[in-house]
This record gives sequence, structure tokens and C-alpha cells, in this order.
Amino acid sequence: MTRLPLPQDLIERENAPRRAALEDEYESLGRALERRGRSIDQVKQRVKAFAVAVPTWGLGVGGTRFAKFPIPGEPITIHEKLEDAAVVNQLGRLTPTASPHFPWDKVDDPASLREEAAELGLGFDAVNSNTFQDQPGQGWSYKFGSLTHTDKAVRDQAIAHNIDCIDLGVALGSKAITVWIGDGANFPGQQNQTKAFDRYLDSMSQIYAALPTDWRMFMEHKLYEPAFYSTVISDWGTNLIAAQQLGDKARCLVDLGHHAPNVNIEQIVARLARFGKLGGFHFNDSKYGDDDLDTGSINPHQLFLIFNELVEAEARANGDFHPAYMIDQSHNVTDPIESLLLSAGAIAGSYARALIVDREALDAHQTGNDVVSAFQDLRRAYETDVAPILAMARLELGGAIDPIDTYRASEWRPRKAQERARASAAAGIV
Repeated sequence: MTRLPLPQDLIERENAPRRAALEDEYESLGRALERRGRSIDQVKQRVKAFAVAVPTWGLGVGGTRFAKFPIPGEPITIHEKLEDAAVVNQLGRLTPTASPHFPWDKVDDPASLREEAAELGLGFDAVNSNTFQDQPGQGWSYKFGSLTHTDKAVRDQAIAHNIDCIDLGVALGSKAITVWIGDGANFPGQQNQTKAFDRYLDSMSQIYAALPTDWRMFMEHKLYEPAFYSTVISDWGTNLIAAQQLGDKARCLVDLGHHAPNVNIEQIVARLARFGKLGGFHFNDSKYGDDDLDTGSINPHQLFLIFNELVEAEARANGDFHPAYMIDQSHNVTDPIESLLLSAGAIAGSYARALIVDREALDAHQTGNDVVSAFQDLRRAYETDVAPILAMARLELGGAIDPIDTYRASEWRPRKAQERARASAAAGIV
């Protein structure tokens, strides 16, 4: 039996005074799109089927390297995080799964946690391993690396942890593991770069061998941090080589913050999709580096261009294209629920805009080298206000026309501030 965190009649009461205006805006946009040869109802149905996962760690307050400022009612346990994830999904109807991180979210009875999540209307997305920091009672330190460490005992420890994550994921009903390592060097000469990559491939091959038949392995690349001179898996090319070496179940995961400023991420997406190695995304936004800001808050046009490539790849694959989408953000000055609602809407909005691109016209203009017309094909879709489509999709799925206002009307955070223990302050993000 589903146990929704918010009273459904609250959502219906909040929707009632907004419904007439939404219907008028939806009909008006529908007529405008029809003149452009696009069906608003078809776009809406695609949006209703769209889903992006929320990270369990993103439901709590993150922070900077210097300080964390907890908020009243912040979730501490995995059970409280699932409650908040269910609020995000109930209001926005775009986030039906949560992505757990181990050992942070490890429980003694994962099957029971799976049932608990199902009662809240949630499933589990990819599980995430952690070999970028030491844990209490750990036998060997990851200070100088994990899967690429020069000491085989350290590598074996990291491999065993990832295999344990797979076992936990199976019990939770997950179908993928995401592996990100901070391994690399901070000084020239510190590390033999060829040997480090060879050790990575050897370690990952052992984890790959433990994957169930219907699982996928998502591999992240990151330009820098915490290794600032050289990172073992630093870019999409290195990541692609590794994925090709490991096998079909190994795919590249693109985190929007893991690239140098001004890198053409949409081109990377097109390349990885073309060769069948695009596993999925960690969505966020950045101004300077891996800032983990709310998705679409800094560069919404880039997000649209990425989805333009994704819709193109989807059409080319005739339905056999299923990248995994997840939000990966750190919230230091906002309520995480509000940020996740805004980000999920920004992601779905970019998808909707990409769906209304006139692809026949765009292809003709590209083929004919009509630069201005091709640019206008994209700009026309990008400048379209698709908010009525998103709101109507939420309404028809039982969600809120205005998720933020409805969330605030629910007084969820003030109530949880009375029920939950106070989160402790910390010296930094971890």
C-alpha cells in the first residue's frame, strides 16, 4: 500500500484555483505549436513518461569545503531521506527513484528498505560506491588512491566494496552501479600514469565480472579534484577507452560539472551516444568548476543543447536508447526539496523544448549549410515557454501545478523540524 507523505487533498486544494489559468495557457500554447506542426499533447505524453532520479545525499544540506549550515528538519537517516524524496516526487511527478550512496546509506536489511521505499511510491536507481574517503574501521587508507593504488591490498579492499554495493543494489532492486574515483596525482612524478590506468582497468574488470546479467556499470570522468595535477579518469576520451575495454555493460556517465569551463559537453554527448557508450547523466550546473549548483541555474541554454542531442540520438536509435538521468547537486543555502523540484523541472523543460525542435527543417538547413536558419530552428524551440506542458503533465499525474508554493503550504519542513533530530554542523562538505 502506498503511503504518500503529503495529503493528496492538500495538492488538490492548491491546484483548484490555478486550474483554469493553466488550461487557458495550455490551449494557447497548443495552438501556437500546432501552427508549427507540433502536437502539444504528444509532447506532454513524452514528458509524463520522463524520469530523473534524486540522490539521497542531495536531500540533505551539503556545504562548502569550509562549513556546512544545517537547516531545521534536515533528513539525517536514509529513512528520512526517502521521506523527503517522496515529497519531491509527489509534488513534481518526475522523480520516481532515489540513488543511494554506500556506505552512507547502508542498512542491515536492504530488502526491508526496498519495501519502505515502495510504500512511499519510490524505487531505487543506480547505487553509488565510495572509495574517495576513508571510513571508520577501514583496513587501508585511500589517501594515495583506491582502485589504482600501488598496493594490491588497497585495490582489493576497494574492489570488494564495489562488489558489496552491487549485492546491496540487487536487494534494493537497482540495475546499475556508478563508479567514481578521486584517484590521481597532485605532483608531477608522483604517479606512473600508464601503470595507474592499467591498474584501474584491472580493478574495474573484476567489478565488471560481478555484475548481474541485466546490470550496467556507469563510469564517471572528472577533470580534477581531489587530484589536481592528473586524474586517472580525467576526460570522456579516457572514459570511453576504459568502457570499450571492459565490455558492453560498461558505459560512460557524464556529470555536467566534471569538465573544463566552456567545454562543448553537447558534442561529447553526441559522440558517446553515437558509439553506444552513453550511460547517463549527473545533472547540475556550474559557474567556475564542479560547483554542483542547481541544474539550469547558470547555463540553461547548454542544458537544452544537450537534450537536443539526446532527442536526436533517441530518434536515431528507434526507441533503443535509455540513458539514466540523475540530479547531483549540493545545497548549502536553499531547502534541498525546493532545489530538487526546480532542477527536475528545468531538466524536463529542456527535454520538452528539444522535443518541439523541427527536426526535418533542421536537417535540411544543416545539409544545405544554411547556418542562420539552422540556428533559428534551435532558438525557436529554446525560447518557447513550455511551463504549461510541464504543469499539465504534473496535474494529470496527480502532482502540483505549482510545486514550490504547494510545498510551502504543506509546512513539511517546519513539521519535520519538530520531529527530527537536529543535524550537526560540520567543518566542510564531507
